[in-house]
Amino acid sequence: MSEAQPIEILLVEDEADFRDTCARWMTRKGHYVEQAANGQEALALCERRHFDVAVIDINMPGISGVELLERMKSANIETEVIILTGQGTIESAVQAMKLGASDYLTKPFPLSDLEQRCRLAFERGELAKENRQLREIIKRATPNSKMIGQSTQMQEVRRLIDRVAPTDKTVLIQGESGTGKELVARAIQQRSRRVDKPFVTVNCAALPENLVESELFGHQKGAFTGASSDKPGLFEFADKGTLFIDEIGELPLQLQPKLLRVLEDGSLRRVGSHKERHVDVRIIAATNRDLSEAVSEGKFRDDLYYRINVMSLQLPALRHRPDDIVLLIDHYTGDQWDIEPEARAALVNYDWPGNIRQLVNAIDRAMILADDFVITADDLPQEIIDGESPLQQTMPRTSQSLDEIEKAHIVEVLQRENGNKARAARALGIHRRKLYRLLERFDLHHVEHQSEGP
Repeated sequence: MSEAQPIEILLVEDEADFRDTCARWMTRKGHYVEQAANGQEALALCERRHFDVAVIDINMPGISGVELLERMKSANIETEVIILTGQGTIESAVQAMKLGASDYLTKPFPLSDLEQRCRLAFERGELAKENRQLREIIKRATPNSKMIGQSTQMQEVRRLIDRVAPTDKTVLIQGESGTGKELVARAIQQRSRRVDKPFVTVNCAALPENLVESELFGHQKGAFTGASSDKPGLFEFADKGTLFIDEIGELPLQLQPKLLRVLEDGSLRRVGSHKERHVDVRIIAATNRDLSEAVSEGKFRDDLYYRINVMSLQLPALRHRPDDIVLLIDHYTGDQWDIEPEARAALVNYDWPGNIRQLVNAIDRAMILADDFVITADDLPQEIIDGESPLQQTMPRTSQSLDEIEKAHIVEVLQRENGNKARAARALGIHRRKLYRLLERFDLHHVEHQSEGP
């Protein structure tokens, strides 16, 4: 942790002169200090804002330091506590440590020791926060993938990623559904100065409207029905890292000012709380909607649109980079799988309205259905075969359906080979098992044949 990083400190001490002396020292050292003369004032300040460290005198009128610590813990106030004690109250300080205090200092002490203890407590709190973030990341983690494609469009996307990644600016990724917007967001994060910090994702379209605010900003216990405990939001989990907001165009209009405020100064409040918290989060947003049109329709705030559209990346649809389809097919099938020419041609010639996501799903399905690590056209979804098959491209357009043409072709070859399925399969350029499936599909088992010889 950098020594230069300022700490937000709450100093709770009933002796005014001593409190002022400590506050002036810590302020001169570059830290932010709020003062409280007693426990009630301290609790009120904790309600209004977050503090990294609270320095609390153990002997105070009214609420004692130990009682104040207990109240802060029961209220889930995420602040590290240092107890100040005299020679006669060390036993109470030990009790405070058992209750969760980070450290204690015995009066009198050099003010440099106070700063050092605050620094250690701050670092402990940051470590605890990183551990919480790590647990959230592991829970939400999705497998990382490589960006595939050598087309001109993808080379331009890579160039823009390299330019924008180190800048820490907000990025808007636009493109049709399934074009790999989250993959690009991860590529930006991997090339940024936040590479070793949290990468947290949220899809606004996947959440019920009444839960979006709680998911993003967190909530306090009792804020609404079912809020049985305090819960940090994704902005807090992403602190010092990156938050990827997918389908930002679906963000409810009434929440857009709250997001705008976080983007402008990093401040937020949990649902049901008046306490202001501060986060340092880079936002990468994505949408498959035309946000400028949404702005003109009054469905998206223009000030938020301009704030997130600092740098825009437009991802090309898969149909606009056909040369990359072959690379994607080979990447997702790997070296272990073979693809028959007819199946490969059908995959390459299809329009892919669902883009890469649809292509991956089709390949996954084919791998489940295929025999002996050989993907045939029969293993592909019917809409892909019907969309653009080699037969459709090479044969004249007639009123016959593709199935009728294919069935007639199989009958012709079988008759020419005297019904021998092994030779017919070789003549058709397909595996024998595929021919059996086609015979079943077209009800052609009645075709006369002689032997099943080689």
